[in-house]
Amino acid sequence: MHLIRSLGHDLAICRRPVLCFVAMGMFWAAIAAQVPVLKSGIGASDAVYGLVFLVSSFGSMSAMWLAPVVDRRLGRNALAAGAGLMALAFVLPGLAGGLAGFVVAMVLAATASGLTDVLMNARVSDLEARTGRPLMNLNHAVFSFSYAASAILTGWAREAGWTPIEVLALLSFVVLAATPLVREPRDAAPVPEEIAGAPRGSANAPIVWIGGVVVMIAFLSESAVEGWSALHLERELGGDPAEGALGPAVLGLTMGIGRSSGQILAARYPEWLMITVACLLSAAGLVLAASADRLAVAYLGFGAMGLGISVVAPMALAVVGRSVSERARVAAIGRAALIGFMAFSWGPSLMGLTSQVFGLRWSFLGVAVLLVLTAALVAPRLGRRAAPAE
Repeated sequence: MHLIRSLGHDLAICRRPVLCFVAMGMFWAAIAAQVPVLKSGIGASDAVYGLVFLVSSFGSMSAMWLAPVVDRRLGRNALAAGAGLMALAFVLPGLAGGLAGFVVAMVLAATASGLTDVLMNARVSDLEARTGRPLMNLNHAVFSFSYAASAILTGWAREAGWTPIEVLALLSFVVLAATPLVREPRDAAPVPEEIAGAPRGSANAPIVWIGGVVVMIAFLSESAVEGWSALHLERELGGDPAEGALGPAVLGLTMGIGRSSGQILAARYPEWLMITVACLLSAAGLVLAASADRLAVAYLGFGAMGLGISVVAPMALAVVGRSVSERARVAAIGRAALIGFMAFSWGPSLMGLTSQVFGLRWSFLGVAVLLVLTAALVAPRLGRRAAPAE
């Protein structure tokens, strides 16, 4: 009961940004669970569909650079504006009638998502500083649970004959209706001058770059399963739309469970060791899913992957934040996150090209190899350079 009350209290503290985490999870899951129908609707091959996400990722990365400007201009309205833009932009992929229109739609959706991502994470960090409560893992767990629920519901909607535009329009309406709840009180938004005043040079410390590489591999692994698991389950294993949608759903559910429990384990074991074990577990899960000949085995593999990968990026960012000065923390975490988001630029295209040449199963195996290399070579270096936990 104490744990439930504590979680409820923490959710109340971060109720505004957590709504944005919910919205983002719903939208990206709806896209992921409809990959087969969206892909066939624009007549794209695996390689071309992957390149669409390569192009769209530049919108997300550009938005990350623009986010501080938006925050300064809009202040306490910035978070609500980001959520509203995201709701409007995510309708567009369902309206696209061809490849060119789909590319433009995904660029706009990724831009709105990238902007909101920076703003909501910044607000959670600000609330952590104000309250002394650890809130980041909780918010990311909510994202994962929201992602899982949306993927399942989207699969059911596909089974019932809903089109992509009908699914996305419904989600957009719900998020737009909730946008006023995200608007912050006058004293909630962080002071832009304080953020801008962080010494940027400190963000070049080696620990920032090492942590950024770990985050990048984590995001690459997540995007591989988010974007391609439904296609793997339906095309390679003969699943129906609802069964295909369970791929992203299993990922979201297990990531939510992993993030909810990760903070407890982090109090007992060093982050670099947990990252190492998590990468190996994720790699094993991908190997199992790639080699599966039955849906149940693939679900088990994607579930193991989700449990492992869920803690990698948050723990890497925690190490980076703890290992730099307080004034450099925002800049350092921002740089590590930006390095990580590079995975969304080359990751989907790499998956698509590998699938086109060698097959989708080999694409998942390639990501598993990267996870093993991260566990063997990168995570120990992160541990050697990390500042000790207080």
